[in-house]
Amino acid sequence: MKETVKKYLHRYFIEAMGAMALGLFASLLIGTIFNAIGMIPHMEFMGKIGAYAQAMAGAVMAAAMAYSLKAHPLVIFTAAAVGHAANTLGKAGGPLAVFFITIVAVEIGMLVSKKTKIDIIVTPFVTLFTGGALALLVAPHIGTLVGFISKFIGWAALQAPLVAGIIISVVIGIALTLPISSAAICAGLTLTGSALVDNSEGLAIAGAAAVAGCCAQMVGFAVISFRENKWSGLLSQGIGTSMLQMPNIIKHPQIWIAPTLASAITGPLAVCVFDLRMYGAAINSGMGTCGLLGPIGLILGWFDPTYGYTGSVGVIHWIGLALICFILPAVLSFLFNEILRMIGFVKDGYMKLDT
Repeated sequence: MKETVKKYLHRYFIEAMGAMALGLFASLLIGTIFNAIGMIPHMEFMGKIGAYAQAMAGAVMAAAMAYSLKAHPLVIFTAAAVGHAANTLGKAGGPLAVFFITIVAVEIGMLVSKKTKIDIIVTPFVTLFTGGALALLVAPHIGTLVGFISKFIGWAALQAPLVAGIIISVVIGIALTLPISSAAICAGLTLTGSALVDNSEGLAIAGAAAVAGCCAQMVGFAVISFRENKWSGLLSQGIGTSMLQMPNIIKHPQIWIAPTLASAITGPLAVCVFDLRMYGAAINSGMGTCGLLGPIGLILGWFDPTYGYTGSVGVIHWIGLALICFILPAVLSFLFNEILRMIGFVKDGYMKLDT
């Protein structure tokens, strides 16, 4: 029983959720980048292309999930329609609705796939009926629930930005290093001030704290493991993912202390001292320095009028961006790790990546 539970938890919350994040990258996120390029004079057509990519986010997420679940072709193709419906009806909770509804639709679709002589009709019908019905019945309620949760996060961040900055930075940073998707979590909770909900300023605070936590993990591990992994490790973790350290964290969990402590400092500094706010796409809040998409999300939120940021951007914001996303994670993680090395808690080789 225990092994069965572990198998399905891995199947849904690691494999499927990871694929969902890739789907977000391949639609919403790349579309956001195209939109940014479209802000350049004479490059407006890039913005139009980006808008089409963003509109297909639900379908792409669902198809990616179905593929990761090793579904048959007809189930994968039909899942795209299910994902579009779930994302549209789920509104603020669209990504979360896509996640749960697609899993059910795909699993039920696979029960009948290739079981009849009229598979080309039966499989898409069952998959679409299951997913479509759930989208109509459940997705709006998921959207409402996520809306309540997002409003609470926004309210809490407004009431106590220092505390919220610490908690959100640490939790989302840890999620980034774990084999789950911090980007999908941030997208599901709409951690951005551009969300059309109450307390959007609070969500902007939460999104900025999430960026700080993710950057602290990625830059932190890249720097403190430089002894073992040199430049290849610096790049693969610094602009790739700190998830590469998970096998080492399982063996030596103390190596996680330095970047996590750094995130507990950079999160509140970001929102309370440097007044950083995330108004870019919510998915960017959970990206950190992966492809530099966390900082890029902050910058796009400042300058793209479609995101609704009404504040001014000054020198303090640019200094804060550099310190929070790059400099402080490196310096603080290095200092904390050196203390851990001095007391013998962390030793050479603990963070060596397999090549």
